Amino acid sequence: MATTLLRKTALTVAGIAATAGGIAGPAIAAQATPAERAAQVVAGDRKHGERELDVRYEAQPNFYFCGPAAARNALSVQGKNIDVDAMAKEMGTTEAGTNSINDITPVLNKETGKDVYKSTEIPVDKAGDKVEKLRADVVRTVDDGRAVVANIAGTATDTDGNTHSFEGGHYISVVGYRDGGKVVTIADSANPDQASYRMDVDALAHWIASRGYSS
Repeated sequence: MATTLLRKTALTVAGIAATAGGIAGPAIAAQATPAERAAQVVAGDRKHGERELDVRYEAQPNFYFCGPAAARNALSVQGKNIDVDAMAKEMGTTEAGTNSINDITPVLNKETGKDVYKSTEIPVDKAGDKVEKLRADVVRTVDDGRAVVANIAGTATDTDGNTHSFEGGHYISVVGYRDGGKVVTIADSANPDQASYRMDVDALAHWIASRGYSS
């Protein structure tokens, strides 16, 4: 079934616990100032084709706040601490979720203070053709000190062989890359026990297919 970027995001996983914080994996770090974060990323990272941003992680407080939570986690890498309820109001989030990535991009730009984020659609039948653009967008955005927010649906497998399934749709943050962007690091608000994991960019592109991302 062909869908578009404007397709509504349905409920994610029922019964997600209202849990916050905790360091989990390489993408998740305790709160640090922007200067401290900048100091932790050495120039050699880009030369070796890898970079990861520090996230002040919070899990989503209910099953339908994945959009605001993903945006909040993404903005935390810039040293911003934004209330997720306020974020949800700006995005028009309801119990049916956040409508599309187009509702998230303007909020990211507002909080960043610049018109730097753009929405990109990955049509369901063009995922393979969009892998290189997604890889380049992740590298560019992370090198700029920002995180990508992606609207995904279905099931994908990370580099450790663990599956992540959101048949009704979900939002995640992409906060790092390695191997020149062939592998990306994800911060996922759905489950603090799996707050951070890595995934091949090809798998991520197919996960996004029929929806979109903001970078």
